[in-house]
Amino acid sequence: MRYFGKKFMVAALTVGLIAGAAASAQAKKLTLRLGHPMAPGNNVTLGYEKLKQLVEERSGGKIKVQLFGNAMLGSDRVTMESTQRGTLDMASASSPNMANFSKAFMVFDLPYVTSPEHQKNLYAALDSGPLGEYLAAECEKINLKPIMYSEYGYRNFVSTKKEINTLADLKNLKVRTTASPVEVAVAAKLGMNPTPIAWGEVYTALQQGTVDAEGNTFSLLNDAKHTEVLKYAIDSAHNYSMHILLMNKKKFDSLPAETQELLVKAGKDALDYQRSITADLEVKANEAFKAQGIAIHNLTAEERAEFVEATKPVWAQFTSEIPAELMTLVENTQK
Repeated sequence: MRYFGKKFMVAALTVGLIAGAAASAQAKKLTLRLGHPMAPGNNVTLGYEKLKQLVEERSGGKIKVQLFGNAMLGSDRVTMESTQRGTLDMASASSPNMANFSKAFMVFDLPYVTSPEHQKNLYAALDSGPLGEYLAAECEKINLKPIMYSEYGYRNFVSTKKEINTLADLKNLKVRTTASPVEVAVAAKLGMNPTPIAWGEVYTALQQGTVDAEGNTFSLLNDAKHTEVLKYAIDSAHNYSMHILLMNKKKFDSLPAETQELLVKAGKDALDYQRSITADLEVKANEAFKAQGIAIHNLTAEERAEFVEATKPVWAQFTSEIPAELMTLVENTQK
């Protein structure tokens, strides 16, 4: 009886050790949930898919990233609020929608504050310069940690009914905007009727005539199938937007240093990939617009100058709300 008793005790101890080891291994595994509103195939979506791939490969499968795209968990404002609270690990919001969380991001909504020819300067300042440091400090105040400043692109005005070839053609259009006060002010200054609508509801709003215009990148509009209801476009490039991936700051700080480093490095490498594919996707979207029969008016240098001049007064409206230091940091990238 003693022999069998000893065997039982050894067996029980062995089972306990195995169970403990399994529990320990399980405890080391981490699953991060990421919500974003972008459509399948979009440049931002592809960047997050690359992030998922890199994180899971480099962690040997110990860290999983679950992606919830296409506004599956709600608009970017909704998912970012969840990330702030910690009920979601990461969320992505456009820079206009980030103005709801920190007025610092309003600087990017100013019309023509950035230009394509200085894009590399802007990215260098964001990724490893004082501009990125400034925004990281602002995000920390609201319990968020920047992971990726994904290239979204330049927004262009499009219409479902009215041909738009000139500045005057925009007048009286009911245009969908984000809730960004700067974006609303720009539309109003151009004589349009701004109507803030969450991204996931825009297609239906265009179909039903709640709005008859919007401003967005050709790439996203094509991916989201808005081309099914659009008829006219103009390459106004009036506003540059990013999609900013942010993580709950407390969650990030609670992770081991090596995990933090892995996430940051994977974010950087995914960002390099994401930005490298964006220009080609925008060209393909432009071609898709034409194939769909959407008329695109390309502004001449003189016509673009009219847009810049017409929207410049919006800057003065928000000078008091955008810190002078931040304004200088952004303007320094455009030289």
